[in-house]
Amino acid sequence: MSDDVRMPAISLAAVPGRRKSTVELAAEIERRGFSGIFCPSFGDAMSLCLSIAHATETIEFGTAIQPIYFQHPTDLATTAGYINEIGDGRFRLGLGVTHGPVHQRMGFEVGKPLSDMRDYVATMRESAEQVGGLPPITLATLRDKMVELSVEIADGAVWANASRSRMGHSIGLIPDDRIADGFYIGNMIPTVIDDDREAGAARNRATLSGYVALPNYRNYWKEAGYVEEMSAIEQALDRGERERLPQLMSERWLADVTLFGTASEVREGLEAWLEAGVSTPILVPSSARGNQMVAFEELFAAFA
Repeated sequence: MSDDVRMPAISLAAVPGRRKSTVELAAEIERRGFSGIFCPSFGDAMSLCLSIAHATETIEFGTAIQPIYFQHPTDLATTAGYINEIGDGRFRLGLGVTHGPVHQRMGFEVGKPLSDMRDYVATMRESAEQVGGLPPITLATLRDKMVELSVEIADGAVWANASRSRMGHSIGLIPDDRIADGFYIGNMIPTVIDDDREAGAARNRATLSGYVALPNYRNYWKEAGYVEEMSAIEQALDRGERERLPQLMSERWLADVTLFGTASEVREGLEAWLEAGVSTPILVPSSARGNQMVAFEELFAAFA
């Protein structure tokens, strides 16, 4: 890859049966010069981050989102401080409230997301001295109030499946002096690299079918200008027609939220995200032709 191409970060999750190979993959991601590794909540992100701390030497890594209801804040602060020390300060802790279906499945009693997050971070910071110092904290965000809270109490904000056309508005809520001081701005972007553009689009539509079923995401995308698409999806959900969701995701919306197409098209799309102000685009690779490992092979080839 030429020196003028800015390398993205990559999302990495460990699933049962492939945990060792996932840690080996983290070392390969570092060797290939990608800018970071960020782990989603499924698959035990904190354990994977500890393994990454041991398996790598220079790359930044962290949780894209560690749900706050999974663990007491003082306990998580202890683990985060440990990983940060082992990783020589390369670890970033992304915190989030996760989604209603997860709360229901796990039996969590949750309050108001903003106040719960504020209290959680405050308790963590109270533990900072005892745990040897906390890593930078990033809040998983989507809509304006959580962005504003991230400015107030955290060191960065990370979106998932954001609309590129909406990022100017969202980043505009972050004061210029915070951005100048290195306020982290990340976004997890579903990515499929395939010469068959329609196959890549279909794969991303399948990935996002679960997200369009969530009211908070639909409300965000309505604010981003996709009222027609989200209203049609709501009507399909009300009728129990979940199988129709992919066909209701317009090409305009999909191109604003995901990356798909040839290697050059994906690289051009990455540049557009950087120009939109996202300092750390996090590609979430999947493949129209195979599993996660195939997706990484396609991604490595595109950025070789």
